Amino acid sequence: MKIFSNPQELKIYLKEIDKTVGFVPTMGALHEGHISLVKKAKEQNEVVVVSIFVNPTQFLKGEDFEKYPRKDEADKQICKLSGVDVLFFPQAEDIYTDDEVSLNAPRIRGFVLEGNSRPSHFDGVLTVVMKLLNIVNPTRAYFGKKDAQQLNLISLMVKQLFMSVEIVPVDTVREKDGLALSSRNVYLSSPQRKEALKIVSSLHSAGMMVSKNILNSELITNEMRKILAPLEISYVEILNRDFQKIEILEIGNSVILVEAKVGVTRLLDNIWL
Repeated sequence: MKIFSNPQELKIYLKEIDKTVGFVPTMGALHEGHISLVKKAKEQNEVVVVSIFVNPTQFLKGEDFEKYPRKDEADKQICKLSGVDVLFFPQAEDIYTDDEVSLNAPRIRGFVLEGNSRPSHFDGVLTVVMKLLNIVNPTRAYFGKKDAQQLNLISLMVKQLFMSVEIVPVDTVREKDGLALSSRNVYLSSPQRKEALKIVSSLHSAGMMVSKNILNSELITNEMRKILAPLEISYVEILNRDFQKIEILEIGNSVILVEAKVGVTRLLDNIWL
């Protein structure tokens, strides 16, 4: 496995090999969810590149940038054992300068749901993803469905800016108890972890209602909120795949999304129906 920190050196190396490239951008603290992205990339490409970069521009003031879990040496070993060909491990000064061109999230889709409570968050996400895609120039890039809004906005960016990369969504990986895998799960105490399972239960309940042909969005989200209590709920929404609110769930074109805080830890989850 080759390791690069300099963007230009990586660009030159990848240009010279002339092979299909699958790219998995991460913020490190790798888990089975990330490995599932790597496996999918290995199935579909000749070369797999993983980046590890905790992006400062997507954290708001007072958020957990300094405390965000960093496991650099363990992550390198995980990448090596997972068959990653190239690891891109830049520092902030490799990615950003003091006078940056700005990239803004769309005014509607970028400022609802998570974007509503974290204004400018998706500006930072889209900026760093754009930079990483331009550095790696992959054939395909892989993102988990758990971060559904992020996936939607990245796909929109690629479409609207006429980028040639294919964005590949990958299903959410869950722990044995059903909790969606997240680097932030390490913040949860044992009692908090039990509370976090209310998120999973609320989505399971929603799925059961849909299976009984109860498709009214308000009825479903009201029931979910009852199950989530007393967690601090940021949102419970049912949207179509274009991230527009819908009164009646459309099977095959809908996402049910939850964001809630367990203690001080913000957790996201969803189901695609």
